[in-house]
Amino acid sequence: MLQLVLAVSAFTVAAAVYAVIGLRWWRRARKRRAILGLVAALDLEPYHASALKSEEVEAAAAELLLGGYLDIDGPGAARLTEEGREPGRTPPAHPLPAALLQAVRRYDPEPVSIGWINRYDAEYQIRRQAYEREQDALLPPIPRIPRDPGEPGRLMNCCGCVGIVLLVGFWCEVGMLLVLARPHGVRGWAAAVVAAGCLVALGYAEGAGRAVRARTACEDPLGDRVRTQCHPALAALDERQRLRIRRSADDDRMWRGVVDEDDDLDDGLEDDLDDDWWADAYHYRAADDDEPDGKPLG
Repeated sequence: MLQLVLAVSAFTVAAAVYAVIGLRWWRRARKRRAILGLVAALDLEPYHASALKSEEVEAAAAELLLGGYLDIDGPGAARLTEEGREPGRTPPAHPLPAALLQAVRRYDPEPVSIGWINRYDAEYQIRRQAYEREQDALLPPIPRIPRDPGEPGRLMNCCGCVGIVLLVGFWCEVGMLLVLARPHGVRGWAAAVVAAGCLVALGYAEGAGRAVRARTACEDPLGDRVRTQCHPALAALDERQRLRIRRSADDDRMWRGVVDEDDDLDDGLEDDLDDDWWADAYHYRAADDDEPDGKPLG
């Protein structure tokens, strides 16, 4: 008789616990599908998608490179081409490559890295941030799924802790009674097996809850989407051009162009401008003067 009571009690508790887990799975999966559907329906402008993963300057440089406005050499120094210096040539229609082209023209004829412009050129930063704010304002609010079921509030955390304590106490009591009370007959043994099986299932409940949270996780759906999207200009580059653009975008020290002494630099930047940077900037042009056709003058 005791084993039957234990089996019924353990089965009821296990069914209730897994019903809560199943209900949480269903609610989180439904919310995740709604979030992914909302993100998939977004019409992201290519430069905005690149900005969300911090690749907008590389995309703008790629468009200028493909358009013949810009040339980037192996060390990452960017300079205007003859077509890019033409004042009458129509600039790119998009504000980001147009702002980058104007920034490179401000340093012309000295070489400058894309990373230097992106980090220190104030006018380019203003135009880039204005574009990003304008595009971000067009995004709808994207809901999020809590990482932890107790995240919504302190009351839910307290209720969860109380429930875990009661569940552990129930598990220990039923297990102790199953061990101490010897079953009699087939019905008693069957009830004991059912009760033991329910206790084992309760032992895996925590792992089942973690699996539900992992399979229904949706922490950064917009970031996951933009990471799979490549800007058309970057996709049109070959591997050598792509490597040069990334090298120039990562460099904010070697190629600095011409710095006006009257301009206010960022805090700490004046200390970084040592006496050797002028030699770095003019080394590129000296190499051009010595090797007009790619061969040393002899």
